[in-house]
Amino acid sequence: MAGLRPVRRQAVADEALVRSLYEEHGRAMLAYATQLTRDRAAAEDVVQEALVRAWRHPDSLVNGKGSVRGWLLTVVRNIVTDTVRARRARPTEVAESPTEVAIERDHADQVVTSMVVMDSLNRLSREHREVLEQVYLLGSTVAEAAKALGIPPGTVKSRSYYALRALRDVAGRPAGVERSAS
Repeated sequence: MAGLRPVRRQAVADEALVRSLYEEHGRAMLAYATQLTRDRAAAEDVVQEALVRAWRHPDSLVNGKGSVRGWLLTVVRNIVTDTVRARRARPTEVAESPTEVAIERDHADQVVTSMVVMDSLNRLSREHREVLEQVYLLGSTVAEAAKALGIPPGTVKSRSYYALRALRDVAGRPAGVERSAS
């Protein structure tokens, strides 16, 4: 039991040292660290680390080489400098890449659809096909299609209507199968 008393006394003395350092110099250390880091939370961490270093090296405080406050502020500056250097030494962090690999769209459906439409257009009458090509593929207005085809606008409208019906009907049937006469 006698061996525990000196250790306990030392711990109490160390705690008293850190407490007195913080009470006397804590505000100045925090202000200086906040000025250097421009971040209150980071500055508090720096002050805490400086007090831990003072606790580990109490002989540096009493060696007579300068003021205690000067030593503490130098430690604060060194901690901030080390932190900045450590950040610069590490490569910049980048966001994680997505875990799923981007899948390239398969254009097979689009090819099949265009083949069906082309086959269906070829199975329409020439007049119906020309009207659909003018209006839907070339994007002409009814008046422009009428002028290009040399027919009245009303004929363009009616041929367009019946051509779409015929296209739907033809697209639903395989090639070579004729419509029943029911």
